[in-house]
Amino acid sequence: MSKTALIVGVANNRSIAWAIAEQLHKQGVKLAFTFQGEALERRVRPLAESVNSEIVEPCDVTDDAQLENVISKIKEKWGVLDVLVHSVAFAQREDLEGRFIDTSREGFTTALNISVYSLIALSRLAEPLMENRNGSILTLSYYGSEKVVPNYNVMGVAKAALESTVRYLAWDLGTKKIRVNAISAGPVKTLAACGVRDFREILAQNEQKTPLKENISAEDVGALGAFLASDSAKHITGSTMYVDSGAHIMAF
Repeated sequence: MSKTALIVGVANNRSIAWAIAEQLHKQGVKLAFTFQGEALERRVRPLAESVNSEIVEPCDVTDDAQLENVISKIKEKWGVLDVLVHSVAFAQREDLEGRFIDTSREGFTTALNISVYSLIALSRLAEPLMENRNGSILTLSYYGSEKVVPNYNVMGVAKAALESTVRYLAWDLGTKKIRVNAISAGPVKTLAACGVRDFREILAQNEQKTPLKENISAEDVGALGAFLASDSAKHITGSTMYVDSGAHIMAF
């Protein structure tokens, strides 16, 4: 029986989540996708159709009813779930500029709710469908969780919380043979990255400072994601794994 995967967070064909989905598709995994709003639906639905997806559902991760609907559709169609890819992050633009200390209460709550709590909520709903299937839950982080990256601000704090959440979920779900891991990727040109001021400068600087003297691609992250979702990684859980041309070992 083919494995099944839910991909949450594809924005367009340059998304890291889409790169992971493509790699899973090559391995014969059946894919389900979510989108938020009509604008993203117009981008996501054709991509989903290109990989013969049977499930494409709206999903605002702050709406519990929509989360429940997605999981219900998967239960109805497949009965089980093997892989959950969580690629959702958001902070208000004004909170990604200026000083971190000026982050508003509303902005902080929004960033943590969408970027972190959504993983907890999705994992809880998916747990019964993933139990005892060597299931794999994946989320996406960034080095700004560990070190200060100017203009990353509240998102860096959210990613730190996300990586801690991965560890706690790994402990909770381990007895159900569900693995939970994060991928800390180097900077990649995605729709989300466009919200970070001076991102082009970050890319240029990163390329020069990494041991390999090159930036990564979304496809590099997709390959690692597919590995972590596979049985070859059945004893890897609670980890944050880097694909960043070695940037994380350097003192900048």
